[in-house]
This record gives sequence, structure tokens and C-alpha cells, in this order.
Amino acid sequence: MLNIEEIKNGIVIDHIKAGQGIRIFNWLRLDKVPFTVAFVTNAASERSGRKDIIKIDNDISINLDVLGLIDPNITVNIIQNEKITKKIKLQLPEKVENVLVCKNPRCISSTEKYIPHIFHLENSELRTYRCEYCDEIISAGEIKKW
Repeated sequence: MLNIEEIKNGIVIDHIKAGQGIRIFNWLRLDKVPFTVAFVTNAASERSGRKDIIKIDNDISINLDVLGLIDPNITVNIIQNEKITKKIKLQLPEKVENVLVCKNPRCISSTEKYIPHIFHLENSELRTYRCEYCDEIISAGEIKKW
């Protein structure tokens, strides 16, 4: 059995769809941090068969909307003094700003650089979002910054 040290104060990102953990690891730039990070891939899971897990032994700020776009089934556990103090179940966010980019070349968010890219959830089953300015539909999987 794999043994990973307990986290004193930090975050555990759990129930990541197997194979998607590397996207989160890279997005958070965890390969460049000066603290301990454990990245587990293909761990056994009763709920989903296989999952990825990221354990971060430090308090860092994470955009939960982006995590929800990547995988709305993720659970984020906040650890303080080696105990889970908060458990956050993610979901697809209703609105995202500056995470998705409109593909419509005539959209004001494409032509004016100061305009924020704002999208609203269009269809949760298809995981699609609608641009606030031009109604262009985009997939939640097309996150702009990795």
C-alpha cells in the first residue's frame, strides 16, 4: 500500500477523474512550488473506479470555478492541524469570468482587450457556456490558461 505523509495545513483535491489530475497539477504550477505536493494517479475509488488525488502541504489560493470546469465531481478538503476543517463539493459554476475565451472574432471581448470574458452556464449536461456579449456557445473544456 502507498503511504503518503499527513498534511499539517493545506489542501487535498480529491475525486479527480483519472487522467485529469495532471491538468490541475500543471494549471496550479505545482512543479515550481517550494513545499511538499503529492500527486497520485489512478488510485482505487469505490465511487468511480479510478481517480487522481493532489495533496498540497501549504495553504494556497485556488480558483474553484476553474476546478469545477475541469471536473465538477472534484472534492476540495481544507486541512488545518492535520484535520479536515472544510469539505467543498464542486459543481459547474453558473458564471465564469476570464477563464473561457470567446471564439467569435466579431465579439467585443475578442476585439477590445480590456473587456472581461464573461460566460454563463448554458447546458449543464453538455457542459456548455454562453458568451455574455454575443451568445457564442463554448465547451467548458476550453479553459484559456493552462
